[in-house]
Amino acid sequence: MTAPASQGNFMQRTSAWFSALTGQGGEVLPVRVGGTEYRRATGTTPASVLGFDQALLWVVVALLAWGLVMVYSASIAMPDNPRFANYASTHFLTRHMMYLVVGFVAALLAFQIPMAVWERMAPWLFVFALVLLIAVLIPGVGKVVNGARRWLSFGPIGFQPSEVAKFAVLIYAADYMVRKMEVKERFFRAVLPMGAAVAVVGVLLLAEPDMGAFMVVAVIAMGILFLGGVNARMFFLIAAILVGAFALMIASSPWRRERVFAYLDPFSEAHALGKGYQLSHSLIAIGRGEVFGVGLGGSVEKLHWLPEAHTDFLLAVIGEEFGLVGVLTLIVMFLWMTRRIMHIGRQAIALDRVFSGLVAQGVAIWIGFQAFINMGVNLGALPTKGLTLPLMSFGGSAILMNLVALAVVLRVDYENKLLMRGGRV
Repeated sequence: MTAPASQGNFMQRTSAWFSALTGQGGEVLPVRVGGTEYRRATGTTPASVLGFDQALLWVVVALLAWGLVMVYSASIAMPDNPRFANYASTHFLTRHMMYLVVGFVAALLAFQIPMAVWERMAPWLFVFALVLLIAVLIPGVGKVVNGARRWLSFGPIGFQPSEVAKFAVLIYAADYMVRKMEVKERFFRAVLPMGAAVAVVGVLLLAEPDMGAFMVVAVIAMGILFLGGVNARMFFLIAAILVGAFALMIASSPWRRERVFAYLDPFSEAHALGKGYQLSHSLIAIGRGEVFGVGLGGSVEKLHWLPEAHTDFLLAVIGEEFGLVGVLTLIVMFLWMTRRIMHIGRQAIALDRVFSGLVAQGVAIWIGFQAFINMGVNLGALPTKGLTLPLMSFGGSAILMNLVALAVVLRVDYENKLLMRGGRV
């Protein structure tokens, strides 16, 4: 007895779908269902494997748009300050828009580069970052702002090599772990060379000085080592050494110690007009916002009370104008984005693309950790540290490298889906 023609066609379509998904008619690859879970594909799996993660893209666009509005709100009154008397009220808005345009163009170009090319470029990208970090320390080349030599000037535009260093260390660490996968249980052959590379970057960053960037670089490298499968005992040993090193740096620096003491009691007479000034006014701004905020544009603290309101302390203005609801919304968006990027990385590793997976997870660590530090500083949970809020704070270098990093994540997701439909990367 033969099967009906419709049933035969259904069997043929199902067989063809499975062959396209596996690429070789063998074991079915894991696919993402609903954007959150990885399951074995079955005949009823309604998973689309075309394009890239559009939900992630739209969340990034939403954060960028919100950041653009808040940068304008936080900086609109700055021309009233004699220091910025020659600036128009839209000065920072137009520059931020220019940075976004440049960042989108760079991201579009980065998306076109296959992950295999990024893997081959990893050592050279790391060397390039070292050259920039050395160049910024050369008198006459590096630009000094507020006592720190962190910028290279390209005409009217300043660029921070530390942002390139974060991305370069991320790519290099992922490539390094892939190359050292066979000896990851041996400290001197697997971990020590990577530790030495991070130490060199750290010395150059501390010479600027930029301890915040060094913290981010160290956490990125440590996170990739951990996700790459380094022995747990070695990992915790390195973590303990890093914590001890940061504690020693703070203890040996009078102005860093003063920042810590100011964080512990920002409203005291000794700190309120000194190292605790920014933090105390940040807390006042967030307190004024209460639950629903005072409304967009209604912040008082941005009127020359809160320094760097458009950069490091943008969250304080958001808290004042949008209240607790706005701050919680922002936290949820960053949590969702970090988790989504982590899942893209897990999917790449499930597809046996370890380098791509580690890169994606490294980007999640970078953005998640830096957002956590910035929010902690603004909320008084952490000592003041000069780290911007990713994708939102004013700053061309950070916006550019954040968008490039996210474009690479979307490339990872695109290649994952290309493989799952039977294509090649």
